Amino acid sequence: MKDNKPAKAQATDLDDIEALSNNDEKDQVSNDGPMEVGESSQQSPDVEHVSDTESSDEDLHGNPIISPRPRRPPGWMRDYVTGQEQIEDDGLHNLAVFCNDDPDTYEEAAKHEVWRKAMDQEIEAIEKNGTWELTELPEGSKRIGVKWIFKTKYNENGKVEKYKARLVAKGYSQQHGVDYREVFAPVARWDTIRCILALSASKGWKVYQLDVKSAFLHGELTEDVYVEQPCGYQTNDKYKVYKLKKALYGLKQAPRAWYSKIESYFVQESFTKCPYEHTLFIKHEKEGKILIVSLYVDDLIYTGNDEEMFESFKRSMKSKFAMTDLGRMRYFLGVEIKQAENGIFIYQQKYAQDILMRFGMENCNKVCSPIVTGCKLTKNEGGKLVDATEYRQMIGCLMYLLATRPDLAFSVCLVARYMDRPTELHLAAVKRILRYLKGTINLGILYQRNQGELKLQGWTDSDYAGDLDDRKSTSGYVFMYGNGPISWSSKKQAIVTLSTTEAEFVAAASSACQAVWLRRILDQLGQAQVGETVILCDNSSSIKLSKNPVLHGKCKHIDVRYHFLRDLTKEKIVELEHCSTQDQVADIMTKALKLESFCKLRDRLSIRDVITVV
Repeated sequence: MKDNKPAKAQATDLDDIEALSNNDEKDQVSNDGPMEVGESSQQSPDVEHVSDTESSDEDLHGNPIISPRPRRPPGWMRDYVTGQEQIEDDGLHNLAVFCNDDPDTYEEAAKHEVWRKAMDQEIEAIEKNGTWELTELPEGSKRIGVKWIFKTKYNENGKVEKYKARLVAKGYSQQHGVDYREVFAPVARWDTIRCILALSASKGWKVYQLDVKSAFLHGELTEDVYVEQPCGYQTNDKYKVYKLKKALYGLKQAPRAWYSKIESYFVQESFTKCPYEHTLFIKHEKEGKILIVSLYVDDLIYTGNDEEMFESFKRSMKSKFAMTDLGRMRYFLGVEIKQAENGIFIYQQKYAQDILMRFGMENCNKVCSPIVTGCKLTKNEGGKLVDATEYRQMIGCLMYLLATRPDLAFSVCLVARYMDRPTELHLAAVKRILRYLKGTINLGILYQRNQGELKLQGWTDSDYAGDLDDRKSTSGYVFMYGNGPISWSSKKQAIVTLSTTEAEFVAAASSACQAVWLRRILDQLGQAQVGETVILCDNSSSIKLSKNPVLHGKCKHIDVRYHFLRDLTKEKIVELEHCSTQDQVADIMTKALKLESFCKLRDRLSIRDVITVV
């Protein structure tokens, strides 16, 4: 007798997290959903219907071969990777050959002309730069091995841009204090990059991009480092080694050596290094002319209000380093940028597609929100464990997506708390985020052109005792410059707060520290903020606590570092103001909202679809 219950009612614990949703997904029913009882099997391509009586095939003993029973998997299984997707009709997919895989060894790469040319270009760059010299290995010294790394570079459209062969030193064999010492090198924060983009969009400036060829080869070494001769380019004396005069990719100190080199260049060219962001360099000239350069390892973006300064800067860079002029900024660190007359739009469509394809979710159903309304995840100690490595890979990929997607900040940071012991419940929450990403793959941030006064404004909020395991609260803040967000955060607090007032006060103190840093960055960019920076909060007690020391008796247990907010308020650097809960933009950073509220706050964050912008 057939079971007449709908397929959705037969779901296992994997579907528990979906049962909390209200009406969010009613309009997201897929055409390939579960088949209703009584439908003809001819309407489903997944069902192989063969009559047992019509089969005339026999085995070796003359017995009839019984056809397999028709299989009709429930529709909810399409939202999960079960391994059944590999079952095929004709097995022709087994003949597929992936010809675009990058080679792993020199022997494999040497068979192809494109990779041989790429290796020749790398060796030519090394020789031209004077990176090494052939010598005998001194007694008591050790040689470091080298390895060829091959990578096919793609542009934002997924087309091959170039074939890159890189000679990399095996830096893992280096010893601290012997052949390397300090290794730290700063890189630009995304907050700074978004701040530059928001300023450029508001002023109508164009943003350009430069790429340094073989950047690490320019860094000068202070230690004696010897490497073996690379495969395919060995001299007659194979026992000799190369002594490095400049850095090579793979060395532990290579990033620091390169940063020291490029920093000295900017100092010589009369740039001012920002003391609060060491990868931000500004050059001022007469009549208010300004040139802004942000450095991320070997990728540079620059903008300003004078074309002559641009040309002079490019000529100077090309005379000092081997450069590639990429023109207007359009694809930077996996982020796509569209510059138009009405502003600048940043999004990660290609990166999002790569994530979905990597984890087999490119054909999943779409949902309207990244997390079920009112969802409260726990450690779920009794749940069935899943592959922790793959779970962490999912989280890591989604983390980088937050560069342009503040609407995902809370949900991604929530599931990231369970990377040590993920269960099926946690994996279902991550896959819901991917399903939401599938339906909003074109979304990004629009920084509109604005000739008016540019003010920095913030919102701060907290979800009191939102974590059911340790009862810690979640802090969230959003800062807007002009009409677009430049900085946001969703983070679990480090302490257990005893009241909503304390939780909101701790969150406000964290946002105030970020406001101070952003004000200093804007000041260096020539956009000094006049007066206080307003931070909107929906808790009146926290606002009074930031201004009135008489309330100290009610909060004497609060750590003194959080009272830093009181000093900032007294010095008129920041100002906490009250706003209603409905207007609290940072609410999207602290809790799972209803669909209507979520979409409203997402629009206020200037998140738009690329189709409507271009």
